Amino acid sequence: MTLFDLNKLDSQRKTADGTSAPDQMPLAARMRPRSFAEFVGQQHLVGEGRVLRKCIEADRMPSMIFWGPPGSGKTTLAHVIAGVTRSHFSPLSAVSAGVADLRRVVDEARRRLKASGQHTIMFIDEIHRFNKSQQDAILPYVENGVVTLIGATTENPSFEVISALLSRCRVFTLNSLTDQDIRHIVQRALQDQERGLGKLQVELAEDAFSHLVVIANGDARIALNALEMATQATAPDAQGKRNIDLATIEDALQHRSLLYDKSGEQHYDLISALHKCLRDSDPDAGLYWLGRMLEAGEDPLYIARRLVRFASEDVGMADPQALVIAMAAQQAVHFIGMPEGNLALAQAVVYLATAPKSNSLYAAYSRVKEDVEHTRNDPVPLHLRNPVTGLMQQMGYGKGYKYAHDFPGHYVEQEHLPKQLKGKRYYKPSDQGFETEVDRRMKTRRQTRRQP
Repeated sequence: MTLFDLNKLDSQRKTADGTSAPDQMPLAARMRPRSFAEFVGQQHLVGEGRVLRKCIEADRMPSMIFWGPPGSGKTTLAHVIAGVTRSHFSPLSAVSAGVADLRRVVDEARRRLKASGQHTIMFIDEIHRFNKSQQDAILPYVENGVVTLIGATTENPSFEVISALLSRCRVFTLNSLTDQDIRHIVQRALQDQERGLGKLQVELAEDAFSHLVVIANGDARIALNALEMATQATAPDAQGKRNIDLATIEDALQHRSLLYDKSGEQHYDLISALHKCLRDSDPDAGLYWLGRMLEAGEDPLYIARRLVRFASEDVGMADPQALVIAMAAQQAVHFIGMPEGNLALAQAVVYLATAPKSNSLYAAYSRVKEDVEHTRNDPVPLHLRNPVTGLMQQMGYGKGYKYAHDFPGHYVEQEHLPKQLKGKRYYKPSDQGFETEVDRRMKTRRQTRRQP
């Protein structure tokens, strides 16, 4: 047996949907579970006694959408359902399929139902990639029951699937597999004599096993693909065993592939986590979420923009220097680029997290916006207008205006708001950081009002 001669002992396998699975198929495809007994994880959906499990076993299931991260078992679960219900499995990929493909599957399903009574499961992978018109085309087929739709998506269906289709389907959320789940799947692949690597006598060192499980990050496909590659790259010893060490697994895995979509929900979840960690004054967690985004390829200038916003929204006048630091980080990233700019962002994150917090500016502007939108937009009082021309002077522009520098302390009391808003206070300093000084100044001004 040569170095790259993998498991040629059986000519064909059987996959979950009953089609032949030759040995050259990837290990992840060969090891796809064929029944609930083999299915790992998602016990909140398909565990004994769960409603979905009962509906499937009774062959009374609705059309549904599986939402979960890559490698969590969406496609596999659809295959298992088809096997349990003895339904014909018609897979489509929204990446390449169109309306004509949908109609072809439905026409075949209609003929199959009439000829043999066999029902059809139309599985659409990455259903979120269908546009609105394509999703609309699915509706009548789902509604008349000719097919049972099972859609799979890694994106939040609330954003990516039209409401009319959502109302006709049940959405089930699949979670990332746990490390224990991944370990169980890998162990089964090592021992399986029929579809796995059992006949190759693969021995996986414990440190290599642990590293594989952790780096797989809940994705069974990543774990099995890396295991298969490591097996291919390991020659058998004199006893016919393939001993895979940590270095081989690390080489097979290469750089960790981080789960992140710059235009999807992960993008918003992680920036939300960063923002909230900074608000809660946790620099360690702030640095972690910053690293998660940067190492996954997020646009550093997008992060910089969010930090600038945070500096005004959540720190504000409690530390006016926060905005200076955030803008300096943005300039540094723009000037030197990445990866060197990552430390400038890290510096800003730590500064913002440890700065005193105040949302007084945010609250003040919200009150201003409310009045601008819901009160009369009265003209500027005449004494605040600039009398540029003689006619303006005759009309009273600037009349009665008091020049602050002509008064003691360079301060004078006069009305600056329209009459209906006279005396209105928008900005109310907190008792945090520099705002204590701002509050003292404002109180001093109010207490020492001078009349001309």
